[in-house]
Amino acid sequence: MSLNMLTQKSLSLFSAVGGWRTVAEGVASRVVFLVAYLVTGQVLTSALITVGGVVVLAVVRLFTDRKVWQPAIGVIVVGVSALLAGNSGHAADFYLSTILWQAGGGVLFGLSILVRRPVIGLVLGRLRGERQTWRRDRRQRRRYYLCTAVFLAKFAIATAALVPLYLAGTVIPLGIAATLLGGAPAAGVCLYLCWRILREEPRTAG
Repeated sequence: MSLNMLTQKSLSLFSAVGGWRTVAEGVASRVVFLVAYLVTGQVLTSALITVGGVVVLAVVRLFTDRKVWQPAIGVIVVGVSALLAGNSGHAADFYLSTILWQAGGGVLFGLSILVRRPVIGLVLGRLRGERQTWRRDRRQRRRYYLCTAVFLAKFAIATAALVPLYLAGTVIPLGIAATLLGGAPAAGVCLYLCWRILREEPRTAG
């Protein structure tokens, strides 16, 4: 999944989510850890099982798609999550990295709006070769602000939902919420909504 999708001429919700493979890989770590913990009751064992599963998926992706950075990032993220949970002995800590990512994303996107440099505008302006010309186009500028706000809302909702569950230590609801709100499903919906907002050709600035 990438913001590059927003530059495509056609995009379905299924494609925005990343297709079955991306969804499967994206939710695998959180689901595998949750299931393993429910079965074994052991945090460290569950964390090691999860890391092993993600490594297998990463190797498959590496040899089939010849992509290195995507599987590498996945392994690193899961490795950090497993390390946090393994060191503390608390299953809820496996999802702490997801919470921090959502909170950090919310801060970044929120600040970008406050300083009038919306993240989506900066990224797509570069991808589309617009550079900073979009800032002089009121209609296009509004679209980029709106798209950035879509992701900001997603980060805010995810953080608001995950933090209380984490503090309460309710592993099952936390795992389900982290999978849906902190992974490919919610991000894909945001990408699709933004694509719908941006699908009309922008007017020439001037």
